[in-house]
Amino acid sequence: MTDSIVLDGYLDEETVPGPHGAAARFRLTVSPTDEMADEMILPCSVTDPVMAHAVLHDLVPGDHLRVTGHLRLPRRSDEPLWLVVTAVEVLASAPLIGTPATVGTAVMERYGPYICWHDPDSGGDVPVWTETGTWVGVAADPGELSDLIAQFEQRQAAGET
Repeated sequence: MTDSIVLDGYLDEETVPGPHGAAARFRLTVSPTDEMADEMILPCSVTDPVMAHAVLHDLVPGDHLRVTGHLRLPRRSDEPLWLVVTAVEVLASAPLIGTPATVGTAVMERYGPYICWHDPDSGGDVPVWTETGTWVGVAADPGELSDLIAQFEQRQAAGET
């Protein structure tokens, strides 16, 4: 058997029961650098019944994990590569959707080349700028975004700043 490896990554999606009773499977997104080409999604399996129960019931997508295990290389072309996990450590829990800490928090959204900042605590005002950083203005509420952007584009077409 090969030496154990340790990887840090994020739980990619919901965990699922494994094919053999008290087992669990999940996918780990591993990004060792800031380069997108270095990112990978690694299938993982847990066969220890106690650890499998914890993986199935305690982990949520987005959790930052440290996993230890052995890489299982395929023997045939139709077999997958995966990590047989022997230890899981939660480095940081993902915020749960719907918890008071996340309800009503600010969100940045894109509308084509425009970026908008929605913050429920701001009284409805929605600041808007272009992706290059040019200030567009503030919409009194999200329903006025299209009017604000249209006015900005008219000013740009007329040569106004």
